[in-house]
Amino acid sequence: MLRVPLPPRLVEQARAYADGTRTPAEPRNAATVVLLRPSDRGPSVYLLRRQASMAFAAGMCVFPGGGVDPRDFDASVAWEGPSPAAWADRLGTDEATALALVCAAVRETFEESGVLLAGPSPHTVVADTTGDDWEADRVALEARELAFTEFLARRGLVLRSDLLGAWSGWLTPNFEPRRYRTWFFVAALPEGQRTRDVSTESSSVTWLPALGAVEAVEAGELLMLPPTYLTCLEVARFGTPAEVLAAAADRTVEMFMPELVGDGEDATLSIPEGLRSLAEARST
Repeated sequence: MLRVPLPPRLVEQARAYADGTRTPAEPRNAATVVLLRPSDRGPSVYLLRRQASMAFAAGMCVFPGGGVDPRDFDASVAWEGPSPAAWADRLGTDEATALALVCAAVRETFEESGVLLAGPSPHTVVADTTGDDWEADRVALEARELAFTEFLARRGLVLRSDLLGAWSGWLTPNFEPRRYRTWFFVAALPEGQRTRDVSTESSSVTWLPALGAVEAVEAGELLMLPPTYLTCLEVARFGTPAEVLAAAADRTVEMFMPELVGDGEDATLSIPEGLRSLAEARST
């Protein structure tokens, strides 16, 4: 996975952006959540296979997530955990954007898995979201017919930002026509809740040990973009979801954009220096 050669067409396209011949697309802010539960092979991750018809990352296995909605900036949201200002420090952004990113992370996780990181009080979590009334709200959120803040307020729920951990940040390479500035979060599956195959953007869903997901990609059984693969590889170092969340407790995010390395048939994309030794170990 570390040394996947890029097609000549893509190399030529990347060169055109690097020398200023073409102007990169403006990236959209997005959030994704690595949802975790225990397994006998370490933390398992929840993955969705994106519909083959999708304009971005078609057919790829991804974590729940998506773009920030303008209504995610609503500061009236009921909130528990680190303040938006504290999240801004962790995420390397301004306070308003940090609040929107956390809201987007929780909203998208509910939309794409049925898992809701919110509760009726600051120290509780909803136990079950499988009823018809919950599904109606989930569909309305997914269709952007309902604002997330309105959804929480109507149900008397508090967003549990303390159940999230900041993990990493990835900026789509400048030669891609659709670009996202994506903050990766981690969270454990709340007790009593269960994931459901509900998202209209996915063709299938699965739980896999993070290491098993890495092995499946390397065997050609799954397709992943490098950020998803490398995140699975990093999460696989830990024994339990609790260990992953503990590691996230003091993390701050630095946005990384893969760039072209090498030329011709040897051209590949760069990866963060901190993940290089992990990736190189898999390629030996």
